[in-house]
Amino acid sequence: LFSLNHATVPLSHLINAFHSPKSSTTTASTASIQPVQRDTSPEHDPQKSESVFNLRDLGLSDLKANQFKELVNRLLPGYGAENKVSSQWHTSYISAESFFENKHVYIQSRNFKTLRSRARRLQSTSEQFTETKNSLSSLLKGFILRKRRIDVENLDTLMKTKNIPEAHQDAFKTGFAEGFLKAQVFLQKTLDSLRRSRFLLFIICCLLLVRFRTSSIFDAAVDPIQLKNVTFEHVKGVEEAKQELQEVVEFLKNPHKFTVLGGKLPKGILLVGPPGTGKTLLARAVAGEADVPFYYASGSEFDEMFVGVGASRIRSLFREAKANAPCVIFIDELDSVGGKRIESPMHPYSRQTINQLLAEMDGFKPNEGVVIIGATNFPEALDNALIRPGRFDMQVTVPKPDVRGRTEILKWYLNKIKYDPSVDPEIIARGTVGFSGAELENLVNQAALKAAVDGKDMVTMKELEFSKDKILMGPERRSVEIDEKNKTITAYHESGHAIIAYYTKDAMPINKATIMTRGTTLGHVSLLPENDRWSETRSQLLAQMDVCMGGRVAEELIFGSDHITTGASSDFDNATKIAKLMVTRFGMSEKLGVMTYTDTGKVSPETQSAIEQEVRTLLRDSYERAKNILKTHAKEHKNLAEALLKYETLDAKEIQIVLEGKKLEVR
Repeated sequence: LFSLNHATVPLSHLINAFHSPKSSTTTASTASIQPVQRDTSPEHDPQKSESVFNLRDLGLSDLKANQFKELVNRLLPGYGAENKVSSQWHTSYISAESFFENKHVYIQSRNFKTLRSRARRLQSTSEQFTETKNSLSSLLKGFILRKRRIDVENLDTLMKTKNIPEAHQDAFKTGFAEGFLKAQVFLQKTLDSLRRSRFLLFIICCLLLVRFRTSSIFDAAVDPIQLKNVTFEHVKGVEEAKQELQEVVEFLKNPHKFTVLGGKLPKGILLVGPPGTGKTLLARAVAGEADVPFYYASGSEFDEMFVGVGASRIRSLFREAKANAPCVIFIDELDSVGGKRIESPMHPYSRQTINQLLAEMDGFKPNEGVVIIGATNFPEALDNALIRPGRFDMQVTVPKPDVRGRTEILKWYLNKIKYDPSVDPEIIARGTVGFSGAELENLVNQAALKAAVDGKDMVTMKELEFSKDKILMGPERRSVEIDEKNKTITAYHESGHAIIAYYTKDAMPINKATIMTRGTTLGHVSLLPENDRWSETRSQLLAQMDVCMGGRVAEELIFGSDHITTGASSDFDNATKIAKLMVTRFGMSEKLGVMTYTDTGKVSPETQSAIEQEVRTLLRDSYERAKNILKTHAKEHKNLAEALLKYETLDAKEIQIVLEGKKLEVR
């Protein structure tokens, strides 16, 4: 409530009166005041509202012009400035600091942009976002810092201040009460209108923040000049995949050569393979070889919490690609956008994105010259409609490289660093079975870092072997203090493995032996196959079991059965696994024959007992063969253990020198 000149009126009356357009009347006594109604319903029509007031009805007829202006400036700062008051109300989505000055709404247009317009897009979006942010900040600040209601004076104090005679005080109180009750009805309507207005304003602010959220849509189209240097020569170890993709390159270079015979350009190529095998590099090489634009997008970029955003981005991507055909679209991690469609009440619109992708790849409008290359590690997770002929016509497998492929990859990355000419990449390739191209690149990089830390001018085999062991078994633990007794046991244990591997016919060649602690192991013997083994003979499997038994047999022969250790637990695991596979899967048991037992838990107790008996027999025979070899070569066993205690690590040549009874040169 606000009190002035013997009259007390609700403050909401004055606020609504000042919100009305200014009357052309120059005197304050004849100014018409009526509340502003934002609701368009008949019950809130301002023309039909009975709550129409003027200054006389409010008891402000004696208010002078300067007092009226003072009151306006006091309640609504900035309202009196003539140049800031508009002639009528304007509806907008964003208001400025006062309710009488509004700004325009800037609506962002999201679409797929190329590299040439990217700078302009970022600049304009930044300017719009900054201006909108300032407007929203001013608006919220105005709500928070708006003036509170003026404190109401006590009624008795007011009557004394105004010197109202006692005879008129009862009539004054009665009139005050009646005015107060009538004002409550009007105030309630005003508050309801304000609540609706604030709710709408809140929704508008949320929508504007969503519209101006800064998130990238796709990587811009790469200029073909940037991909001219990426060709199939940069891709190593996947020759079969390169040969299959060469057909796509020919199609992009000379489509008339194939269309004259009635052939069609393949719409999609699906690259399937484990991580790090070069799927992205292959896609870039296709665009580089054909000298066409290359569009890159990750499958996760299509996934959004807002309905329709993913489908809209796919439409924009294909619209831009069609305008620049021939070109290549590469979608990495395709399973994140092309997974199997399921009915989910939590995500009822999750299928819109993949449906749009299916429509773009096989719609009414042909995509002449646009080749889509997808890459995934989980082809089984893709929707069946996506991998049918007519969408992804070709499926190219990109496997991990074999020993020859690993050698080529190592040579490629070694040429990018300074290395000793004596480095033999084939030896490293033989010891990195199962490594992908990315892991081999990491191996070379780790070796270069090790050489730099040691202050060397170039990378040698020592750094490459160190890097390989670090990746396979973890870093060295030189801080671990091992007493001489345990170190001696470890030396004889590892020497036992090496002796068995050296004197067993079908065992893999030795690469090196060490008693340096790495990870959870106190030492290890590294064996290198001469080539990748696609299958193994029974003799080779038995030789692997014998090498596993060499460590425990050495401990028993040297220190006695009462002083054997737990260090052979992993060796027994490997030997037992080989023996079980020979009996249950490979048909290498005379007693059980060539029958396979995939689930041993479902066989009869008699069969289960027979399987266990055969496995136990294979392990016992292997243990005895290892014991005979170590007894026969006890002298060589002792010399090798002493050499390990002295030098900690011995390579294949040094092990051969020791076993031949020669002395090692001082390092």
